[in-house]
Amino acid sequence: MTPTIGVFDSGFGGLTVLRALIERLPQASFAFLGDTARLPYGSKSRRTIARYAAQSAQFLVREQGAEFLVIACNTASALALDAIQDAVPVPVLGVIEPGAAAARAASHTGEVLVIATDATVQSHAYATACRAHGLRALEKACPLLVPLVEEGWCSLPDSDEAFAAQAVRRGGPPPQVAVTAEVVRIYLDELNAEAAEAGLKPDTLVLGCTHYPLLRSLIERTVPPGMTVIDSAEATAEAALALFNGQHEAEERSPSAQDPTEIRCFATDSVEKFERLGSRFLRRPTGKVELVDLGG
Repeated sequence: MTPTIGVFDSGFGGLTVLRALIERLPQASFAFLGDTARLPYGSKSRRTIARYAAQSAQFLVREQGAEFLVIACNTASALALDAIQDAVPVPVLGVIEPGAAAARAASHTGEVLVIATDATVQSHAYATACRAHGLRALEKACPLLVPLVEEGWCSLPDSDEAFAAQAVRRGGPPPQVAVTAEVVRIYLDELNAEAAEAGLKPDTLVLGCTHYPLLRSLIERTVPPGMTVIDSAEATAEAALALFNGQHEAEERSPSAQDPTEIRCFATDSVEKFERLGSRFLRRPTGKVELVDLGG
């Protein structure tokens, strides 16, 4: 029987986590829910976020048959993980602990940087998780990055060679990408200056927002030489693989043209926008996105 993994986010960014999960667990079936009617979660109270997140988790488990849940939302992972675990009878994994664990594995100095949204930074969830791993973390909110990603001002070729060829042809990156690159540079310059002022020697940067993997190429070209960039979507997928295979015997097969990975996507509002943006995050068509009503 094909296992079902539920993936939840308040919006679209969690599709980067879904993409990483599909690469590692192609034998699974996936149900993704974006609670787009009630985003952003970061402006809500902890109690409201917990209620919204629990409703979303219950939808995936009770109505879609999810046997395992990945909370691909930093705000819900930071503020509502306990409430989600209490609401459903299946294993639940958030995105923050895997990111901190990956930073611990990568860092030699024990000092790391984290960039995230305002809500995630204000929760200090990454600093707390990193501290539990013996790391000292300096966090910075980068509020302009999410809207730039959703505008599509982030597209770069995957390889350095392709990027260089594009730059030669055009005399530089596309103007929209150049704007985003400058914003990234300003944020990281500020963060590195704060680290130096605090006497830190960070060697690792954690991408603490599921939108940021789409900026990874820009970010890796901007960080100081030798700094490792941790993609929390990739780290979460690796943690999910280990936990999921502890629950289910891994199947030795990959999807074929006749047997593709099954993906069902749901949104609580704006399905057209979801379909449009979703393919950018997922790097494949989302298919028909179903509209669901989870209540107020």
